Amino acid sequence: MSAIPKGLIVPKNVTDALRTVIFPGSKEDIVKLEMPQEIRIAGQRVSFSLVFQRSDDPNIEALVLECEQAIKKYIGDHVEIEDNISVKFIHDMERPVLPNVKNIIAVASGKGGVGKSTVAVNLAVALANAGKKVGLLDADIFGPSIPKMFGTEGERPAGIKIDGREMINPLEKYGVKFLSVGFFVDTESAMIWRGPVATNALKQLISEGNWGDLDYLLIDLPPGTSDIHLTLVQSVPVTGAVIVTTPQDVALADVIRGTSMFQSKSIDVPVLGLIENMAWFTPEELPDNKYYIFGKDGGIKLADKLGLPLLGQIPIVQSIREGGDEGMPVAVDTESVSGKSFAKIAKDVEHRVHIRNIQRAPTKVVKISRK
Repeated sequence: MSAIPKGLIVPKNVTDALRTVIFPGSKEDIVKLEMPQEIRIAGQRVSFSLVFQRSDDPNIEALVLECEQAIKKYIGDHVEIEDNISVKFIHDMERPVLPNVKNIIAVASGKGGVGKSTVAVNLAVALANAGKKVGLLDADIFGPSIPKMFGTEGERPAGIKIDGREMINPLEKYGVKFLSVGFFVDTESAMIWRGPVATNALKQLISEGNWGDLDYLLIDLPPGTSDIHLTLVQSVPVTGAVIVTTPQDVALADVIRGTSMFQSKSIDVPVLGLIENMAWFTPEELPDNKYYIFGKDGGIKLADKLGLPLLGQIPIVQSIREGGDEGMPVAVDTESVSGKSFAKIAKDVEHRVHIRNIQRAPTKVVKISRK
């Protein structure tokens, strides 16, 4: 690996260099063990935390020095790394994340192309219309679309220092606070992210977002199942998941796999219900007609099969697509047919969260042990 030119350092350069550092007594590198955290780059200055299991680990000093040497070797002597590696321990990292957020809702889908992000945005706006304090985190790292849907492409959230910590102020529009990796990188760059680079980006948006007091934080996940999903449940206690699908059989099969992941014994996140998007098409000139382009009632049948509530059916409406493209979600117009549909879904989601919180203890952050 040749040295990285000045001014071109990115997090992937750091993680690639640190993959050469093997934890003593094992065959695994420290990146695979998830020891480097909170990677920051400011010009030529690189800093990160190195997280150890125990405060009396005899390898601390040697590993810090080896990390510095690896960074210098693979990035270049111009990088500023000395004294920029903070040693932390597992118990230091277990402080509550998002302590002022009452409910964290994952919005997921079994496959792409089902309108998951559109549903997440309009659900967030509908909850805000109902008087709730709402945040939305675009965790679809590989295809962030929240900036476009809110009409804030090209904007960049401001930083703020709180109690000595550098935080990120979310943007706010239509009563919703929101952050997206799309504010910090162009979409093409995000699409090629892999592994630790993507998961570190998500962790930073979660832990460093100045979210304040929220009734709901909705998290728009990538389609399918991935490292991003696992990072989320390892980082914050997810109250519940909402699954978005379309009626056709190929989408429904993927929903079963996605639902199983959340409900697995090791993760144990309640699925609050399904939302069937693109349920039918009604042309403007024939308002009483319904055309079931993708099949009829597939979401209803699947919800019944899985024993889950159907939170709502959303038709194919041109205004929904136009609202997403123009940065004005249809839920903003509370008197429109689509606005009323999302208001009803928001009310059902609130009800399901209320029932879930009565019947079940708070979800715990998933712990992954390392040997």
